Amino acid sequence: MADQRYPFETLPYKPITPAEMEERSAEFLALMKKRRTVRDFSSQAVSQQIIENAIAVAGTAPSGANMQPWHFVAVQDSAIKSQIRQAAEEEERELYTQRASPEWLEALAPLGTDEHKPFLETAPWLIAVFSQKYTVEADGSKRKHYYTPESVGIATGMLITALHQAGLVTLTHTPSPMNFLRDILKRPSHEKPFLLLVAGYPAYTAKVPVIDKKPLDSILDIV
Repeated sequence: MADQRYPFETLPYKPITPAEMEERSAEFLALMKKRRTVRDFSSQAVSQQIIENAIAVAGTAPSGANMQPWHFVAVQDSAIKSQIRQAAEEEERELYTQRASPEWLEALAPLGTDEHKPFLETAPWLIAVFSQKYTVEADGSKRKHYYTPESVGIATGMLITALHQAGLVTLTHTPSPMNFLRDILKRPSHEKPFLLLVAGYPAYTAKVPVIDKKPLDSILDIV
């Protein structure tokens, strides 16, 4: 039985027909099949409202005990983007020249990536995603979060999907380590950089590697 200290409300659910459900799901699948990770961005401006709406979508994601253990920093300031690029390229340079194993470099080879990250300055928006180990209450006490990586991962996926639905392209960038993001963006110590999402329009000459996604029957079992 639900704890009576906490209120519930009736779900505002409006049923639709199974046929309409199938049609919607097919249309959405067709849209998402067009999503590609892009590394060549246009500098064309993107409305702040689009970014805010997409992050608001991410904020609707399910999370452990509804703790919502995430924070997003949307960066459009060119000086801050330059700082982020400089720090990211420093980490990536060490990765490609020292830390990455031959197997890792071989896995990256088809994508054509290297330590140079001009998109971090070219794209109109960088969205830094932070995970929170706990909430700091007004009185300074801490409230633990649960299933934090899973919750933030779901929210990030919804963010990527919302940006694609709006007509933008994205790149998930994960320089390792990423603590420089917390320093540059002045985030508190209990927040950990989870991912840096690059968002904008593709460059007119943008190219993407030829890749395949696994077929449905290789990722799905119905029992």
